[in-house]
Amino acid sequence: MPNPIVYIAVGSESEEETEPESEEDSGETEEQNSESEEEEEGFIPVMESPRVLPEKEGEEGGEGRFCSSAGEVGENSQGNEWNRGDIDGLFCTICMEAWTTSGDHHVCCLPCGHIFGFSCIRKWLQQGRTTKKCPQCNRKCTLKDVRKLFASRIVAIDGESQKRIQSLESKCVSLEKKTAVLIKNEAEWRKKEAEWKQRETLLQQQLHQFKEKTNYLEHLLDVRSRTSGHPPSMGGYHVPSLGQNLGSEFNGQGPFILQKELGVDGARLFDIDASSKIILMARRLQGLGGTHVLTKMSLVAPYMREDIPLPFGTKAVRDLHICPSGSSLALFASLGKKLSVLSTKINQVTLAYDLPAPAWSCSWDLNSSHQIYTGLQNGSLGVFDMRQTAGPLEFVNGLTSNPIHTIYSTHNPTLTSGVTTVLSASSAGICQWNFGGSEQRPFLVSDADNQGACISLAYCPSSDDIVASFRPRIDNSTEMASSQALLTPALGQGVQGSHVHMKRVGSNCYQKLAVTCANVNDVRLPRSAVMNIENHGCLFVSGNELTCELVLQELPSFTVLQCLKSPKQPIYDVKYAHACDGGLLGCLSEGILLLYSNHALK
Repeated sequence: MPNPIVYIAVGSESEEETEPESEEDSGETEEQNSESEEEEEGFIPVMESPRVLPEKEGEEGGEGRFCSSAGEVGENSQGNEWNRGDIDGLFCTICMEAWTTSGDHHVCCLPCGHIFGFSCIRKWLQQGRTTKKCPQCNRKCTLKDVRKLFASRIVAIDGESQKRIQSLESKCVSLEKKTAVLIKNEAEWRKKEAEWKQRETLLQQQLHQFKEKTNYLEHLLDVRSRTSGHPPSMGGYHVPSLGQNLGSEFNGQGPFILQKELGVDGARLFDIDASSKIILMARRLQGLGGTHVLTKMSLVAPYMREDIPLPFGTKAVRDLHICPSGSSLALFASLGKKLSVLSTKINQVTLAYDLPAPAWSCSWDLNSSHQIYTGLQNGSLGVFDMRQTAGPLEFVNGLTSNPIHTIYSTHNPTLTSGVTTVLSASSAGICQWNFGGSEQRPFLVSDADNQGACISLAYCPSSDDIVASFRPRIDNSTEMASSQALLTPALGQGVQGSHVHMKRVGSNCYQKLAVTCANVNDVRLPRSAVMNIENHGCLFVSGNELTCELVLQELPSFTVLQCLKSPKQPIYDVKYAHACDGGLLGCLSEGILLLYSNHALK
């Protein structure tokens, strides 16, 4: 077993050490010391002597050639250089090799206290000299004075270094505590900063809403003052109901008159809930990698808006429809392979279905309040029952793999009970799907053949009027590339296309009533609508790409009834909602939502 570590203080030697004088004085001193050593039994005084300078070592016949002053560099047998401060207490100062705890080079010391390897000091003392001296302090000694030290390790304790180390350690502990406090304070400040930024954002939103509210109320006061003929009192004002003609004082021509112009940044789709007097929009917030949200806006007070965040992975909303039965639900299809149902009361997604492909379109069933449909990018159509949340009732493959960009559910008064009919549109044409019967295979509506690529489909459930828009057909690869998402920033340009008016005359029969030429977009998939206005028949509304107008045409003659100028292009979406006090036509373009009322046609 190795001996325990023994610490020998080499820096605490006697202060009685003096510089060696002449050889005679030195000899007398050494004789006196020798006599005193013989008188004192078992006690060996240890006195520190100055290091022998190299010049004196030469004069003494090379006795001090192994010694070096502090800071000088020596070499060991391997040629490595050692600094004096590094080897004190670790190496033999004669051979510059590490001593051992056993064997010839066993660590040992002289009466003066200096330590050497046993073999080295033995050779040193056995040299042919009349006077045996310590290689370091020149004190007289003999071989019998050599004492072996039995310790596993010899360590020299430096008091100053120990104090310095302790001081540095205490400073490190103090710095660590200060760093921990700073880190904690920084975390608290970051948390407060995030809270302040969130509060600042909320205050900015409130300020924006207050500004919009002020502008809206000032506009209402101005309108009332002009219509009544005298300035309004500050005690109150009248808020017009949905469909009231706010522009009658301008004697505008045409059935529809501009009612409101609303700023809506990043909106691409919308739908109107006339019963609840709200508008629901699909928007993408500004900024790099902007978040997709749904925004609910009040028709009575447009400054009242609320952004509804979508679940993670929903991506861009491709189609959006509010439930026609007035159940405060909205259905939307997204490119994140999701078909979702939103509650407009609590502004949360209450149901979401995972799809095998991105969804391009969706629709409510007009005959069943719990059944919904979605058209996928791969050309298939899915049927869902909201009472079964696990998955779809069925997926039916389409006639082609072209994306289904539009879906409409039709009324089924002539079909047997339990059978529902769905109309869909893709670039291949218009298809009819029957569910619940023996024949579920879709078929193309023949009256729409050979018109080109179908880019839009509008359907009026109350009259069964259908208007499909077409543009010239191109090769399949280019056609698939151009059948892109509605949210694309590409504007394209106008090309010569056509509108085809058809009407359902039976369960599976359609009659073509009229065809007219139209300026359509060569890239985007435009939106259109068919409006059935009481006592005035059906009107078809679509965008003209060349004139940048919203065109209203009578059906079936396609006679232009009115052109509504759009301040910005392109026109992204068109919707019409009927209410008890009139109808409301919405036109969404870049950053602007225009609302027109048809009070004149009531």
